[in-house]
Amino acid sequence: MAYGLLIDTEWCTGCHTCEMACQMHNGLPVGQTGIIVQEIGPWEIAEGDWQLSYLPALTKQCNGCAPRVAEGKLPTCVQHCQAKCVEYGKLKELAATMEAGSSKVLFAL
Repeated sequence: MAYGLLIDTEWCTGCHTCEMACQMHNGLPVGQTGIIVQEIGPWEIAEGDWQLSYLPALTKQCNGCAPRVAEGKLPTCVQHCQAKCVEYGKLKELAATMEAGSSKVLFAL
């Protein structure tokens, strides 16, 4: 059974808590993490309408927090996300919640 992370980028505030939690939990060196938040923008699309959003993305260092999950806990990025925009679960179930035109991104672990 495949699992994944579903990230709703509409609600991500770019706080980087997921990055810090991952880096600290896994004892990674400064600047390395299993998830990284990319900033998109800012730029003006039209008069008074701006693009500024954030896109958390998994890196090769993400191990899905396998030891935590084996203990029945959530991955550390999910647990510590202040905006509660990161979900963990079965890929098929997470994919079923996605809608056309939504701002959600699904990562397979």
